[in-house]
Amino acid sequence: MEGPEILIPIVIPTVAFLTIFGIVYLYKRERMAMIERGMDPRRYKAQSAPFQNLKWGLLLIGSGLGLFIAYILDRTAFGNDSDNEAIYFSLIAVFGGLGLFASYLIEKKETAAETHRKEDYKIEE
Repeated sequence: MEGPEILIPIVIPTVAFLTIFGIVYLYKRERMAMIERGMDPRRYKAQSAPFQNLKWGLLLIGSGLGLFIAYILDRTAFGNDSDNEAIYFSLIAVFGGLGLFASYLIEKKETAAETHRKEDYKIEE
C-alpha cells in the first residue's frame, strides 16, 4: 500500500472514535449546564413525534416512486444505451420532496382538526 491508501486504516477509526467521544462529551456538558442552572435533567426527555413515521413513510414511498419512474423513462423514452444518471437523482429528489410536502399537509390538517376538537369541549365560564 502506497500513497493515500495507507491513511485509510488510520483515519477511519480515529474519526469514528472522535465522533463518539464528541457526542458523549457534548451530552455530558449539556447535563452539567442544566444542573448548574438548577434544572433537573431527568425532566427533559425526548418528546415523541407522532407524525415521524408518516414523514419517513411518505419520503420513502416518494423516493421509490421517483426511482421507478426514472427507470421506466430511462428504458423507454431514452433507450437502453443511455447514461442518464441525472434523471434518477432528480426524480428521487422531486418525488421525495413531494412525499415530505404531503406529510406536511396531512400533519397540518390533523393538528388543525385536533385544535378544533379541543375548542369544542372547552367549558365556558
